[in-house]
Amino acid sequence: MAEESELTVEDGSKGSKKKLIIIIAAVLVLVIAGVVGFLLLSGGEEQAPAAASETESVQETVTHTALYVGMPRPFVFNIVGDSRDRLVQIKVQLLVRGTANEELAKLHIPLIEGTLLSVFSSASVEELSTQEGKDRIRENSLIETQKALKEITGKVVVEKILFTGFVMQ
Repeated sequence: MAEESELTVEDGSKGSKKKLIIIIAAVLVLVIAGVVGFLLLSGGEEQAPAAASETESVQETVTHTALYVGMPRPFVFNIVGDSRDRLVQIKVQLLVRGTANEELAKLHIPLIEGTLLSVFSSASVEELSTQEGKDRIRENSLIETQKALKEITGKVVVEKILFTGFVMQ
């Protein structure tokens, strides 16, 4: 039994250092795996739907090329003036972005023509005689056209209305 009392307790520092290194390595592996998993699974797809649609519409406007849709025939209409009636002819082209909007504009040409004709025919001779008046008519026609197309398609199709020909007799 004397032998049993001579047993010495060894310093466990070598074993505990190994355990500490193994625990730290395991924690690091778990942290790295968690970060990689989060980045792969999130992938930016969990944006708010409204923010995503706003971003897409801005990118669509910026990235798509400008295309011009010419109206098939010029607008010809009478305007009552102070001294006499006037005949007005306006040629119009629509600025759209992307082929999808080009197809939508071509599909809805009768609606666009009707909207533009109602805006043009409500103008007066005095308005159509000045550049400021023409600009107001162009702005009003754009607003009304966008409103009419948005009711049908749910989005803004026409970006700008251009007068490519303007004659008043």
